[in-house]
Amino acid sequence: MTEPAQTEPAQSTPADVPRDQALDRLARAAYSLSAADSRLRGRATRTPGALSLAHARAMRALADRGPLTIAQLAGATETTSAATTQLVNGLVTACCVTRERPPSDKRTAVVTLTDTGMRRHRERQASLVLALRTVLGDHDTAALDTATDVLCHLAAIYDQL
Repeated sequence: MTEPAQTEPAQSTPADVPRDQALDRLARAAYSLSAADSRLRGRATRTPGALSLAHARAMRALADRGPLTIAQLAGATETTSAATTQLVNGLVTACCVTRERPPSDKRTAVVTLTDTGMRRHRERQASLVLALRTVLGDHDTAALDTATDVLCHLAAIYDQL
């Protein structure tokens, strides 16, 4: 089996150097964001009651859309059904969601946010909004929209790596 052809990056011209440096800073910031996510996941596994970003995404999807099947929740959280099942197990244990099989289809599990889950979601969302306003309060709407665009592109790049 042959290895796929590797494409060499184009040679930079002196005019490209500032942009290349900016792209390098962005790459380093992306690595830093990934490391922060790992630290958050670590805290969520060591600290009783802590919520990971995956938990928060699931609870937000349920708060926004209402009860969802495991497959629908997997799509909403951009993960696999197997990973979502594990995620839901943790949220059930934390009394944040219920999981029930409808009488009409015993193969499907429907996940519903509990009152506790809704309260925790609202607390987490308020904390996130406060942190974003505090840290990014001096950025105008255009800068925030640009940051959103960059993060969406980074997510697509991560999916390709």
